[in-house]
Amino acid sequence: MRRAFAGLAILLLLVVVAEFFFAASGAFGTGPDRDAYRPHHALGYVIFLLPVVMAIVAALARLPGRLIGMAALVAGLTGVQVAIAKLARAVGDTGDRVGVGELLFGLHAVNGLAIVAVVWMIVRQARALS
Repeated sequence: MRRAFAGLAILLLLVVVAEFFFAASGAFGTGPDRDAYRPHHALGYVIFLLPVVMAIVAALARLPGRLIGMAALVAGLTGVQVAIAKLARAVGDTGDRVGVGELLFGLHAVNGLAIVAVVWMIVRQARALS
């Protein structure tokens, strides 16, 4: 089970890296906004569900509580990602050079970096245990 958890952790890291790729592709793509971000949006569900599965696997394998907590933290931070995106869309552009919506979307990116940091810590600790 420890190796399974480590494998899931590495998979999660790869999925998070792909999420950044799809975000950049959507931001700089030429298609309509909704279509350009579709892969980014879909992969977000995986980034929420995979750490939930990881937390369950970690608990069943009796891994340290910090790994269970960090996996749950990734799921929680992913929920924050959704809230930030919805709030930024709801606020929209105020017509200024940089509107409130754009600033909120900046927080979306910063929170994404926090997810990367937590996932990296999970990978390091999981590999040390396997």
